[in-house]
Amino acid sequence: MNLPAPRTDGLRGGTAWAVLVLLLMVLLALCVGRTPISPADVLASLQGQGSEALQTVLWQIRGPRVLAAVAVGAALALAGAAFQGLFRNPLVSPDILGASAGSALGAVLGIYASVGLLAIQASAFAGGLLAVGLVYLVGSRVRQGDPVLVLLLAGVVVGSLLGAGIGLVKSLADPYNQLPAMTFWLLGSLAGAHAADLPALLVPVGVGTVLLLALRWRLDVMSLPDEEARALGARTVLLRAAIVMAATLVTSASVAAAGIVGWVGLVVPHLARFLVGPSFVRLLPACACLGGGFLLFIDTLARTLAPVEIPLGILTALVGSPFFIVLLRRSQAGWG
Repeated sequence: MNLPAPRTDGLRGGTAWAVLVLLLMVLLALCVGRTPISPADVLASLQGQGSEALQTVLWQIRGPRVLAAVAVGAALALAGAAFQGLFRNPLVSPDILGASAGSALGAVLGIYASVGLLAIQASAFAGGLLAVGLVYLVGSRVRQGDPVLVLLLAGVVVGSLLGAGIGLVKSLADPYNQLPAMTFWLLGSLAGAHAADLPALLVPVGVGTVLLLALRWRLDVMSLPDEEARALGARTVLLRAAIVMAATLVTSASVAAAGIVGWVGLVVPHLARFLVGPSFVRLLPACACLGGGFLLFIDTLARTLAPVEIPLGILTALVGSPFFIVLLRRSQAGWG
């Protein structure tokens, strides 16, 4: 007897909705600001029309910030989905292996040393990579037990150690100049996003994203227990290292550019699963679109809600936490 093929129309529709959300958020972010711009003027500017002031506002001020928000949001959502599948835990976020804490320590050390913005971002990026390298080193010393659980526990321990380092540097910082800068950076912001800074964000995010998308079929296998994954022919050790490396790369680059922005990597993968299902073949592209759109919406609120810019970390928590509660209530079938 021939069984009917499962319907995928709704899943494809979910992907289309994710793309539509991203496009609408891009248009909203380009239009809304201290100088309101109509959608018609945005479309005219794309055709090379409009005043010089319009071109400047759109493509030299808002454009780079919009692109940075999309890249950071997409990267954090991709990393969150990859880690949730790899560690088979729906509550895992991109900072589980210490990448965010390592980047934060690198940044506060750069601020403490009074170096320039580019050096601070480079220090944050290097700190995230070194933190995950340390987690892997600690985890490799433990020969017994589930390697996934060992890696998670190593991430918790190293993250706690790095958090203590951040607290130590903040306690030693100048309370009038350095400490406020550290606090504001740790809360997350894209206020300093300029066209000249984009390559330092887009290159590592692009490399890590391409690698994760290339491995999205393997991620479906890696979400199974190790014994089952190996029985299906997966080289679990190599694949786990590649996925962690790619997710760490995009997370470190994002934190270096925008500071610590929570909730994106936790909430967005759940919303994407609700739209397109658990298969990583569709889940990762949907996460990239929804993550970029979500953070772009948050950043638009951050720069327009008040006379002074609101840190991204505050808004993502205010918006993300009740949104996550709603998602949990609607997920009657459970995760996956």
